[in-house]
Amino acid sequence: MKKFLTTLLALVMLMTLAAPSLAQDITVVFVPKLTGNAFFESANVGAQEFAKDWGFTVKYDGSPEASVANQVTVINNAINQGMDALCVSSVDATGLDDVMREAMAAGLVVTTWDSDVSGDARSIMVSQGTPEQLGKMLVDMLAESLTNRGKNVKEDEIKYCWHYSQATVADQNSWHVAGEAYIAENYPNWVNVAPDNYYSEQDAEKAITVGEAVLSAHPDLDGVICNDSTALPGQAQAAQNLGKTKEDISITGFAAPNSMKDYCRAGVLERWGLWDCQIQGALGCYMAYYLASGNEVKVGDVIDVPGIGEVEVHPNTVLDANAYTADDSGVVLLPERTVFTIDNMDNYDF
Repeated sequence: MKKFLTTLLALVMLMTLAAPSLAQDITVVFVPKLTGNAFFESANVGAQEFAKDWGFTVKYDGSPEASVANQVTVINNAINQGMDALCVSSVDATGLDDVMREAMAAGLVVTTWDSDVSGDARSIMVSQGTPEQLGKMLVDMLAESLTNRGKNVKEDEIKYCWHYSQATVADQNSWHVAGEAYIAENYPNWVNVAPDNYYSEQDAEKAITVGEAVLSAHPDLDGVICNDSTALPGQAQAAQNLGKTKEDISITGFAAPNSMKDYCRAGVLERWGLWDCQIQGALGCYMAYYLASGNEVKVGDVIDVPGIGEVEVHPNTVLDANAYTADDSGVVLLPERTVFTIDNMDNYDF
């Protein structure tokens, strides 16, 4: 019995030593691409709610205009104020690299969520999925909407285009590239009428005017893919302004459900998708908090996140085969994504 108790005590001590340390006085600066957008505001709600339970502070700090310069200002402020950590959704794949590296050199933990920077300019990226998963999802949603309109997506010549923020946004551009590859393999009769894409720079008003330009320039267009949460409602509003419904053109993409429900009820679009951005925002901030508390993370680790569950740290190559690789720089993937329709959209409130 004495030997058993000694062994049990040793195991308890080992478990105690292995448990992560979590500080109570950590502030994570949570940076969106822009404020006022439903996706980013919802992510902040999730981050704030979870952080209360986890015991640290999330400071939501951004600008209503999406630009590298505005994000650089926010990050520099965080450095100058001696913040503990950053969790950033970057408007540009490389434009923030220098200031993110400066933040790391100043002692801040740097993570990203939603949209990435270079792998050596942050520790962990919390991603909504791989380019292949999300590119396929976008195309599949368009194909299903077209099919429900009576189109034969395997045999008909389908005219389509892409409308999103800008080519320099890493995540959206990677979904476009993967989606185009998926179309080439599965729908060779489809025709991209605007190979250079339409961009509206995450400006809500510009998304509407660009959306109207798309429809005016291509009156026989079959579908538009909007892989951006500002472009999708803008494109839907443009269609509504021009008197078009889901029977005239199929519009789909990624946006928070609450931003699209009215368009769905009005018959402007049939389906769109997203992931739980509240969980994504919370998880991005937790990873920053976890590291700022002094814990080390390396590729291959599995981390038990209270209230969310276990997540694995993947190599950066899960998002880009040519990405930077190092043991202390990796990617955490969200477990699932959701397609919204009139039948399920009211089950979600974000």
